[in-house]
Amino acid sequence: MAQRYVRIQNQEGQIYYGLLQLSLDVQVLDAPPWLQGQPTDLTLTPGNYQILAPCAPSKIVAVGKNYADHAAEMGTPVPSEPLIFLKPTTSIIPSETEIKYPPQSQRVDYEGELALVIGDRVFDCTPEIAQTKIWGYTIANDVTARDLQKQDGQWTRAKGFDTFCPLGPWIVRELNPGARLQTFVNDDSNPVQSASIDQMVFPPDVLVSYISQVMTLLPGDVVLTGTPEGVSRLQLGDRVRVEIEGIGRLENTVATR
Repeated sequence: MAQRYVRIQNQEGQIYYGLLQLSLDVQVLDAPPWLQGQPTDLTLTPGNYQILAPCAPSKIVAVGKNYADHAAEMGTPVPSEPLIFLKPTTSIIPSETEIKYPPQSQRVDYEGELALVIGDRVFDCTPEIAQTKIWGYTIANDVTARDLQKQDGQWTRAKGFDTFCPLGPWIVRELNPGARLQTFVNDDSNPVQSASIDQMVFPPDVLVSYISQVMTLLPGDVVLTGTPEGVSRLQLGDRVRVEIEGIGRLENTVATR
């Protein structure tokens, strides 16, 4: 199994980065791993920590319509270049916590996605260099108030509510380019989304290169790479689970605000 890098909080409220062991003990690092954090002598045992979202980015840069089938289900053509937007960092929540359904919306959708974690400052770089700046991979759910997205004509409100970016549960360094992304709702064993990540219109290195020509990416920043077809609405009480082969699963429930 690949090493799993986590961000945790102990019972005293202190936050650490660490390595999650098979025993579920966490070996604490002295800094974020992308800043050359090294193992310390401190180990936290299960029950003495809570897993948080795996990083605390300065920004979340997301990509729209990056799978052709999803663009088609939205009734739009595939963009000729990456379609980027920002989600606020206040939308981040960890796995096993609640997505809060905002009263302003009548339709909230899941969007399972692969997330990239940036390991080094990136500005105006080629795809070849961009690939070396991707430190690791995690899972995201780009929760979207679909009715507000259509109503507003731009996406800030629809994708910016608190709790609208479940992220985690941990970061891995390597990922098979053909890994499968699947989303499940409640106890249905049939995925509502299922695609190989190599079906992206613009692959991760191209996305990071493109974004870097617009804004500087900093260590710990997150890039959401788009969702495949199969998006649909969530209801109060639903449990939504996004799985990516080689990473794990991100699971959240939907609750009233």
